Amino acid sequence: MSLGPTDISLTGRVAVVTGGGAGIGRGIAAGLRAFGAQVAIWERNAETCAAAAESLGALGLTVDVRDGEQVDAALTRTAAELGPVTVLVNNAGGVFHSPLLDTTENGWDALYRSNLRHVLLCTQRVARALVAAELPGSIINVTSIEGVRAAPGYAAYSAAKAGVINYTRTAALELAAHRIRVNALAPDITLTEGLAALSDEDHSERLARIVPLGRAGHVDDLAGAAVFLASALSGYITGQTLHVDGGTQAAAGWYHHPDTGDYVLGPS
Repeated sequence: MSLGPTDISLTGRVAVVTGGGAGIGRGIAAGLRAFGAQVAIWERNAETCAAAAESLGALGLTVDVRDGEQVDAALTRTAAELGPVTVLVNNAGGVFHSPLLDTTENGWDALYRSNLRHVLLCTQRVARALVAAELPGSIINVTSIEGVRAAPGYAAYSAAKAGVINYTRTAALELAAHRIRVNALAPDITLTEGLAALSDEDHSERLARIVPLGRAGHVDDLAGAAVFLASALSGYITGQTLHVDGGTQAAAGWYHHPDTGDYVLGPS
């Protein structure tokens, strides 16, 4: 077997990106579209959904993916308008500060629903359709570096993101016999629209010390990894979590000293 440029092409594929109206989701949707996929954006915010869909030439559906009936309806419409979905990116999520001693039951449930419950709902629905049609597929779950490290003040969020990682492994094994691959992307510091508006020169210098590659991530960094996992180039990869973070997960507490540039353990 030989590899060629066509192995990265997504032409003829139909991809769904949840939470694709802005930020990482929109970046991934744009990347999949650029490599030939027909893309459906499932987004709860009607305004950003419509804007992203128009900009990218995608199908935009206002969907709350935490609701199984809405997921069913969105999948039916997507398949009717674009064809069978063979790529799913479970990107939707949310976070808020919630110290352990102050976390309420409602707060815990809200973070679980926003970050983990919909991963089951969307994966299950798309996988059922793929199995029924005897089609292979690629499912990509967006988790976070917080799923593999402690996150003081964000216990519920980090627990949900850790759940996404282990769910990815388990789903990969259960669906492998059906030629459906399941992987995850774990970003860290990524300059989405909101963070970019807050960044300044001092902020950039601080990030250069924290991130081994010397800069914050861009949504295109996540998009490139998603295109790879959706394409034939990753056809033998399943059950993996790819850390797209400039090396922060590998650094595990090592930082560049602001004066010498040498690595030191702990804040400098």
